[in-house]
Amino acid sequence: MLYLIHQMLRDWLSRHDAYAIFSPLDEIQFRALAAVGVAFALVLAFGRPTIRRLIRMKIGDSGITDAEALRETAITKANTPTMGGVLICGAIGLSTLLFADLLNFYVQLGLVILVWLSVLGGFDDWLKLTASRRGDGRQGLYAWEKLVFQLGIAVLAGVFIYRQGNTESARDVAHVLNLPFQKTYVSLIGGLSEGLIFLPMGAFVLIATLMIAGVSNAANITDGMDGLATGISGIVSLSLLLLALIAGTEPWAHYLLVPNVVGSDELAVLAGAMAGACLGFLWWNCAPAMVFMGDTGSLALGGLIGYLAVVLRQEVVALILCGVFLVEIGSVILQVGYFKLTGGKRIFRCAPFHHHLHLGGWAEQQVVARLWIVSILLAVIGLASIKVR
Repeated sequence: MLYLIHQMLRDWLSRHDAYAIFSPLDEIQFRALAAVGVAFALVLAFGRPTIRRLIRMKIGDSGITDAEALRETAITKANTPTMGGVLICGAIGLSTLLFADLLNFYVQLGLVILVWLSVLGGFDDWLKLTASRRGDGRQGLYAWEKLVFQLGIAVLAGVFIYRQGNTESARDVAHVLNLPFQKTYVSLIGGLSEGLIFLPMGAFVLIATLMIAGVSNAANITDGMDGLATGISGIVSLSLLLLALIAGTEPWAHYLLVPNVVGSDELAVLAGAMAGACLGFLWWNCAPAMVFMGDTGSLALGGLIGYLAVVLRQEVVALILCGVFLVEIGSVILQVGYFKLTGGKRIFRCAPFHHHLHLGGWAEQQVVARLWIVSILLAVIGLASIKVR
């Protein structure tokens, strides 16, 4: 919004010698960092009144868990307000509206995904938290219901992303399968490398669906300790901010020999807003948490991370960045599958994996801090890997 207003007033500002004051808005790097700061400030400013509102509405965690070993810990978190994801998603949306180019297709689609998944998560949270009041026993959406809506938006996003990159050339790098250690360009001056795999629509949409829906669920599963999913999402978002600037800036993309996706640099603003919102929410969500993000925040954050990875053609790097998320959702899949196959045996003390560590003797704060450290190291590895071509 501010960027579009700035563009419309460009000539007027120049005539009145005032253009230089607002010229930083022309720089995508400035607008991305501004989105970080504004999203952080918004969550910080509206955090306390939002928490009070949620408490008055009695939207708090029930303290109920299916895992016997975790019930004592869960009881201590009872009545802590949840659905705090409204703070995160609201700050992301407003900051993006302020600083991004709203005529950019990728920004528009990102906002659609944000609204879709935050509403889906909010509805799920609301059903869970008002079950006793309604008396119908409905504890949130069924897993298949949630998955249908996640897959639905993921498939739609995949189709639209593919068509947006469908230029006159059938060899558009917006469709390339970006493999590790593979050069997209022959040299800094351009020219596509031989051996690149250009995905047809079906394969592209399949990958997009797996990334968006998969990371959305993985982030949701990771959200089980104070500050865990929030901190990791912030780390990943900052990394994606850099990847968006690289992918959308032709000289940078050619220098690093990665796909240059025209228009994707504007997603740096969206990634910056995500990072700022997560950092701001961490103020209220660090141990002992004053509020939880709930599905409202975790589904949207994970979905946006997957979306950014697909547009930027950096799915493999994103999977490295989201290594903790993958371990968490993988531990649940393995635990459930092994339990059914063996008639009740378990691989982990409790799944997701952060509970396994907690029950192994680590304090909750130790689990969170150490998984943050792992995520930072994974971010370093992931970002460094784009230079190894």
